[in-house]
Amino acid sequence: MGPTKEGLLVGGIGDITSVSCPLLEAEQDFFLRRRLAPNSFYTRHVTTTAPRRLGILGGTFDPPHSGHLAAALAVQTQVGLDDVVLMVANEPWQKVGDRQVTPARVRFEMTDALVQGISGLRADDREISRGGPTYTVDTLEEILADQPGTEIFLIVGADTAQRLETWHRASDVVALSTIVIVNRNDVTNASPGFLHGARVVNVSMNRVDVSSSAIREAVANGESIDSLTSPSVASIIRNCSLYVGTK
Repeated sequence: MGPTKEGLLVGGIGDITSVSCPLLEAEQDFFLRRRLAPNSFYTRHVTTTAPRRLGILGGTFDPPHSGHLAAALAVQTQVGLDDVVLMVANEPWQKVGDRQVTPARVRFEMTDALVQGISGLRADDREISRGGPTYTVDTLEEILADQPGTEIFLIVGADTAQRLETWHRASDVVALSTIVIVNRNDVTNASPGFLHGARVVNVSMNRVDVSSSAIREAVANGESIDSLTSPSVASIIRNCSLYVGTK
C-alpha cells in the first residue's frame, strides 16, 4: 500500500499488486481535486483476513458524501487502522418519524459505491441483514463474537459525541470500543463528561462543507450535486430518482 497524489491510498493492505481501472481512477480524481485525502500515512502488512484494528463509522448515509469519506480517511491514517467500515444503519431509531428514510439496501448500494477502490475502506451491511432497529452495541458485540481479537474504534463527530450518553446501552458501547472523536481543525479537542475515564482518541480534519440534508435539498431543487458526493453516488441518485420533490 502506498500514497499517490495528495495522499490517497491505493492497493489493498498487504497487497503486492494493484489493478488499474478507469472508473476507479475517475472516482479517485474526484476526491483528489477536492483535497479530501489526508497527508500522513500508516502502513502495516497484514497476514490475516481479520482486521486487528477496526474503525467503524456508522450512519444512515442518506446519501453518503465526501465528508463521510474525508472523515474515514483522516481516522484511518491518523489512528493507524487496518480497516475502516462504513456501517449502514437498517432502521436508525433516533431518526424514526423525522422524515422518510431511503430503503436500507439503496443506502448501502450508495455507500458501497462511495468507497469502491479506496484501500482500507469498505461498506458493511450487517445491520441491514440483522433487521429491526439499529443499536450500535449489538453491532459491536456481533463483531467481537465473530472476530475476538479485533480492537474496535468507534468513529463519531464532535456533536454526536456530546449525545453519546443517550444511546442504547451507552456504557456498554464505551466499554467495548475506543471512541474516536472527529473534530474540525478550528475546534478545540474535547470529550464530554460521560466519556471521562473512557478510551478516547481525538482526530482533527479540515472542514468539509457538505451534509446529506444539503444534498437532498439540492436534488429537490434541481441543483447539481457533483461537488458534494462521488460520481457513482450521484449516478445512483439520478437512476433511482431519489430525493426528487422532497425538502
